[in-house]
Amino acid sequence: MIKIFLVEDEVVLRNAIKNSIHWEREGYEFVGEASDGELAYPLILKSKPDILITDIKMPFMDGLELSKAVKKEMPEIKILILSGYNDFEYAQQAISIGITDYLLKPISAEKLLEAIGNVSEEIKKEREDKELLRRYAEEMKENTEIEKNQFFTRMLKESLSITEALEQGRSLGLELSAECYNVVLFKILDDGSRRKDGEQEVEAWVQVESYIHSMEHVCCFQRGVEGLAFLCMGDGEEQVREKIEEIRKGLAMILKLYPKQKYFGGIGKPVTRLRNLKDSFHEAERAFAGRFTALPNQIVYQSELCSGGDSGEEPNVQGLGSVEFIREMVAKFLRNGTEEELSAFIKACFETHMQDKLHSLMMRQYIAMDIYIMIVSFGEELNITQADIERECGEMKTVSEHIGDVEAMKAYVEQLIRGMLVLRDTASGRRYSDIIESAQKYILNHYMSETISLNAVAASVNMSPSYFSSIFRQEVGKTFVEYLTEIRMEKAKELLMCSSKKTSEIGYEVGYKDSHYFSYIFKKTQKCTPKEYRARGKM
Repeated sequence: MIKIFLVEDEVVLRNAIKNSIHWEREGYEFVGEASDGELAYPLILKSKPDILITDIKMPFMDGLELSKAVKKEMPEIKILILSGYNDFEYAQQAISIGITDYLLKPISAEKLLEAIGNVSEEIKKEREDKELLRRYAEEMKENTEIEKNQFFTRMLKESLSITEALEQGRSLGLELSAECYNVVLFKILDDGSRRKDGEQEVEAWVQVESYIHSMEHVCCFQRGVEGLAFLCMGDGEEQVREKIEEIRKGLAMILKLYPKQKYFGGIGKPVTRLRNLKDSFHEAERAFAGRFTALPNQIVYQSELCSGGDSGEEPNVQGLGSVEFIREMVAKFLRNGTEEELSAFIKACFETHMQDKLHSLMMRQYIAMDIYIMIVSFGEELNITQADIERECGEMKTVSEHIGDVEAMKAYVEQLIRGMLVLRDTASGRRYSDIIESAQKYILNHYMSETISLNAVAASVNMSPSYFSSIFRQEVGKTFVEYLTEIRMEKAKELLMCSSKKTSEIGYEVGYKDSHYFSYIFKKTQKCTPKEYRARGKM
């Protein structure tokens, strides 16, 4: 109900207004009254009325002064001024303050009720518009997440000033003011298959993101195939470390409920300035690379990788120096790895214990040749021709040309693996094509349901929502919400032109149970109302 508050110093008039209208019957709630602005002000802030009716001439604090003070605290309140003074100057002041209507005394109950009714319609329209905007913002949350992720990347790559970072963060709903920062990178590990327990993986991801979003002083950013990044903030290093320990324990408890899901996380180093966030991120990346070589189910600092981490078991990093271990890692990565993860994988394989052994030219040649042979063998499994392998990876006889020093050798191995990943994805059809086709089919079959969502479609293809959102946008060229809205609008336009159904019926049929919201979305995307669009066909 619309709430009304009355301020009038004349007792007889105040009682007349209060008692001459059946407020509840008319659809209003009378929430309070006062004899002057000074008494009224705290009561108004407490009762939060939608409409304030106030006399203009009162002792202690007059109506204009009260209106100005109330408008400052409650900008959306509607104010009706009552005055016995037919004075243009008062009207001018009232307009400058933002008064909704200026009514002259004496005024009958009928006239006052009519004025209140007009204001009420305005309030209802504003409420409806606000609700439509809220729903639209909720639907466009995927786009907001994308903007957040882009902002996180800018903080890591660009030298944003503290003012720029804080302002851009606030515009995205992120409060980044703190004395200390640290980055944690996290991922539920994917074995590369579309498993039967894929629904559990999706559920686990949703639980993880929900948990992180519920934490104070932690921002969550989606990194697509590379998982999530958590930005932990606090008043000092100790507080940030405590927050990270809380994350470790919380995620371990959540993922114990999903025993088939393996996970890994890397923790950065604390920094005191946002402009130094990239230093924390790079340290987290080094620790996160342990997902290729260490035991899963731990979130570790780089220093813990060689000392057991927090999993209670000894990670298998001592074998990192053996050629056999490198071979196992490469074989696994060829089957399950992605181009996005390749650089981190190369670092994990070669930049720890193996680094010293790579100073030997013979060792570099042996490893490079061994990996080339593995790639050829893997290609044969996928029925990839030798010609295709040589086109993407080069000929075996050229291996010795790329091992002159350690960096050249690592770059060459990365090139070899990247070439095979391209061939692998081509051999199995366009990358992710089966997933995207399944998702598009699901959307076409369910677009008319109001409950269709990014989470629901991601679950239908056994992927986490953030991962699915990333590859869908990459492969289709638009976000899931944009794609869904486009399908709904095309069907709506078809029905507008080829049927006599009402706009509300058409909206319902394409997935919008609220006809006002359907019209809002239609106008926003098509630049005209459904009625105007239908009229075009009759011209």
